[in-house]
Amino acid sequence: MTTEPRMLTTVDGVELEAEFAVPDAAWGVVVATHPHPLYGGTMRDGIPDVLYRTLPGRGLAVARFNFRGVGRSGGTHDDGVAERDDVRAALDAARAAVPTGPLVVAGWSFGADVALAVGHPAIDGWCAVAPPLRIVDPATMPAATDPRPVLVLCPENDQYRPPASAAEIVGAWTTTELRTVAGADHFLWGHGGEVADAVEAFTRTLT
Repeated sequence: MTTEPRMLTTVDGVELEAEFAVPDAAWGVVVATHPHPLYGGTMRDGIPDVLYRTLPGRGLAVARFNFRGVGRSGGTHDDGVAERDDVRAALDAARAAVPTGPLVVAGWSFGADVALAVGHPAIDGWCAVAPPLRIVDPATMPAATDPRPVLVLCPENDQYRPPASAAEIVGAWTTTELRTVAGADHFLWGHGGEVADAVEAFTRTLT
């Protein structure tokens, strides 16, 4: 297992703080994106932290990073626009670190919306955890019409985009499955293990 801090560089020259956990003989890699920077979101919060601590022990590498303007990352917040370049930089680095096996981008909240807005060729699938589906206009998200699979994990009691509302938006998307996380709200306290299991299982379907 290799666990190391990294600095990534975006296409517009912004340096991003990142951490990679790469097990020996990794069978795939997940890029984890964090919640809203303006409300304290970082790569060490909630779901990205659970994925980073859990999945490498199962042979699945995880790359997490701070969006621009967060932690040691340079740049400034851009309401989910320039942050798409941040995701692209992380995807490039993750694919270089783990050249084979499925690559999934798994975003939580703000990070889910931004991830769904990135149609990078290295992506094998998207996993959107509690996506608000309003940070970025869903009609413009490449994941909505892309043939690659999308898994949406929607908390049963999500305060920002409950399952019924999410279903109205993603129901017509190509190759998209929506699952409800029973008993959870947007912050998914106590449900991190369930989310990690779902991300792992989804990634395995792509092998």
